[in-house]
Amino acid sequence: MNNTPRSIRSHIAIFGKRNVGKSSLINAITNQETALVSEHLGTTTDPVYKSMEILPLGPIVLIDTAGIDDVGDLGELRVKRTLEVINKIDLGIVVIDILNNNYDYELEIIETLKNKNKAYILVANKIDLVESVKDLSKVFNQEIYQVSSATKEGISNLKEVIGQSLNISKVDLPIISDLIKPNDVVILVTPIDSAAPKGRIILPQQQTLREILDTGGIAVVTKETELEETLKRVKPDLVVTDSQAFEIVSEITPNIYPLTSFSILFARNKGNLVQLVKGAKALDSLKEGSTILISEGCTHHRQCDDIGTVKIPKWLKEYTKKDFNLIFSSGHSFIDKVDQADLVIHCGACMLNKNEMQFRLQTVNEKEIPIINYGVFIAYTHGVFDRALDIFPEVKELWTK
Repeated sequence: MNNTPRSIRSHIAIFGKRNVGKSSLINAITNQETALVSEHLGTTTDPVYKSMEILPLGPIVLIDTAGIDDVGDLGELRVKRTLEVINKIDLGIVVIDILNNNYDYELEIIETLKNKNKAYILVANKIDLVESVKDLSKVFNQEIYQVSSATKEGISNLKEVIGQSLNISKVDLPIISDLIKPNDVVILVTPIDSAAPKGRIILPQQQTLREILDTGGIAVVTKETELEETLKRVKPDLVVTDSQAFEIVSEITPNIYPLTSFSILFARNKGNLVQLVKGAKALDSLKEGSTILISEGCTHHRQCDDIGTVKIPKWLKEYTKKDFNLIFSSGHSFIDKVDQADLVIHCGACMLNKNEMQFRLQTVNEKEIPIINYGVFIAYTHGVFDRALDIFPEVKELWTK
């Protein structure tokens, strides 16, 4: 569990005013000095992400945030970062300031969580510092869990409540398990080029492989250069390829075998395949000079043949025969640049959790900006789009209408 990727861990964020005991609560939950604790206001300045395994919660990411009552120009930026965290969480924990009678900030963050349909629980920390805890149920109209980070009172029960809340709030969508049955043979085509990590395969390939095994399927992993020989020996029920090899894999793989890509599988798993597929139509109506945002969810070392900054622009030019204003984002800079775009071409989001990707899809949808991901883009511009969608008849039907 300690090796579970952050993108598939449950994300839990702690919200509250400065010095209300957010960091000390994280330390009490984890039973270690995970977060820096100080009596000085504003000790936590940026969201701090801690990947860990906690019984009975399993592998999670705990996020310590800056105080929602921070002040000044810098404080406003810190609060902005804190609010951005909400887009990626599975559960929010709002720490109530029981030493103060003003709860405007807490009520405001609760309203924000509600508006974004996020599960949350309320915690009154520092109960060891008062003779009796005030009955705040009328103020917040829901149960408030009382704890002391210093004495650990109520922490064990709180962890049980967090676990129950996560089980209710998190719904996992399949990557491939609903497309195959036990003993089905799946060929995974995994090119090894300069962008491939040394000594391992990339995360989407790992996750797809694991789900095949969990389903009782038979996985065969090969490079595109050995695919032809592989197909002589194996009759697959499905072929899944890295998107960059889509064209050559489609040429090698007979049409009797279903074919799709890791990126298309993850478009469905992480967000909204229908929205991404519909976005492909925008490629044919782009005007000369249109602004296109090419966005990646993570930051990584750029290779000379980097897909986002080199290959996608090259294929875009070859397909449209037009010149565009290309802008790029990586990591958290997406939200700052999306307003400039006429079209977004997004990566497969393997390093983003599902909530973050769905937030990005919702954002562009509200702004009426079409979006496609790398896999959809490559399939469309390389003439294998229809074939790649054959295993998703409900999506293909919407596309052809």
